[in-house]
Amino acid sequence: MNWAQVISSRPLLARLLSRQRLERNADWVVVALVVSLPWSTSATVVLGFLWLIAVGPTVGFASVRREVMTRVGGLPVLLWALAALGMLWADVSWSERIRGLDAFHKLLAIPLLLAQFRRSDRARWVVFGFLGSAMLLLVVSWWLALAPGLTWRGDVTPGVPTKDYMSQAGIFVLCALGLLAQAAELWRAGRGALAFALAVLAIAFLANIVYVATGRTTIVVMAVLLLMLGFRLFGWRGVLAAGLVVTVLAGLVWMSSPYLRYRIGSMVTDIQDYHSNVNTPVGLRLEFWRKSMDFVAEAPVIGHGTGTIHTLFRARATAETLPQAITTNPHSQIFAVAIQLGLIGTVLLYAMWIAHLALFRGGTLIGWFGLTIVVQNVVSSLFNSHLSDFAQGWLYVLGVGVLGGAVLGAARANGEPEAKP
Repeated sequence: MNWAQVISSRPLLARLLSRQRLERNADWVVVALVVSLPWSTSATVVLGFLWLIAVGPTVGFASVRREVMTRVGGLPVLLWALAALGMLWADVSWSERIRGLDAFHKLLAIPLLLAQFRRSDRARWVVFGFLGSAMLLLVVSWWLALAPGLTWRGDVTPGVPTKDYMSQAGIFVLCALGLLAQAAELWRAGRGALAFALAVLAIAFLANIVYVATGRTTIVVMAVLLLMLGFRLFGWRGVLAAGLVVTVLAGLVWMSSPYLRYRIGSMVTDIQDYHSNVNTPVGLRLEFWRKSMDFVAEAPVIGHGTGTIHTLFRARATAETLPQAITTNPHSQIFAVAIQLGLIGTVLLYAMWIAHLALFRGGTLIGWFGLTIVVQNVVSSLFNSHLSDFAQGWLYVLGVGVLGGAVLGAARANGEPEAKP
């Protein structure tokens, strides 16, 4: 008697191990995973392993192979494969090479998620779970900001209960732009009260960014996404209107937020003092970029190999070099890839971003959610290594995988052409 016959002969076991139940369980594990993402790295890791166990029996080799053979699912795998190959020419220890490859492993989840959510109708629950978790984080953040005397073991920044201010601000800007797009659709549908409520919630997210805990990169991302939202709603006239609104709001916020003035003012001061004082947040970043350009010029085609960033910065250090200037993170995803994998890796990185942008070019709301995640990663990766970072990197992978799968599934249901190989 084979395994299938054993299961079919036991009705309870058959129900527990039915494909439909296993698929549902795998979907809900992803919902739990995105709920944990704003709060706990450890919980996200555990749930990630549980997801791999749950999704394994539900997606066949043929469906995963189909995703890998498309640009959307195949380019992330190809970038990982180049990073794995890059370990061969890296002149560092194997432990450093393996640690360098760790930053690319998450890309392998994209084709699995695409295959999973291409046939699932629970992508909206993933979105709801993420929004609900972010809303709870928003409440706690405002609570801590308005009651600074409370004891909390979290980030040193007031109003940041977990992780760091950049991760929190990045999550909040995605929620705000998603809510504004949803509010616009509800307004057009004549549901003004609900649209107003969602707009107010979006403003609460944006206000937290500018008054409680902001990242300067997030401000740039927010401006870009607002202009894109204006174009989505009203075309080029919307871009002009959004630009005017952003300008007016920027002036109002500048006058009313000492915290934002301090953040922007300190950046200007750090840039002016860079040559005399490297030991500032902006000064260190400029130092990383200056040295990164030298490293890329030394091996422009295939790079120095996977896992070599720390060794390169350490080798360039002198007796006067600050310990903080010896890093594994050059604070630019472009440099992080170019140093290790050269022009070939950089071209693959941009090709992957372009393929994912094209995936979400449709006018659906799910498409807009996916587009905001990809654009945020592309823009923020100019100033940070956000595809390699844990929270931001997994947010990108989950966003592209879950929402991309939903877009592809909807296209198939409507008889539209799917992603081309």
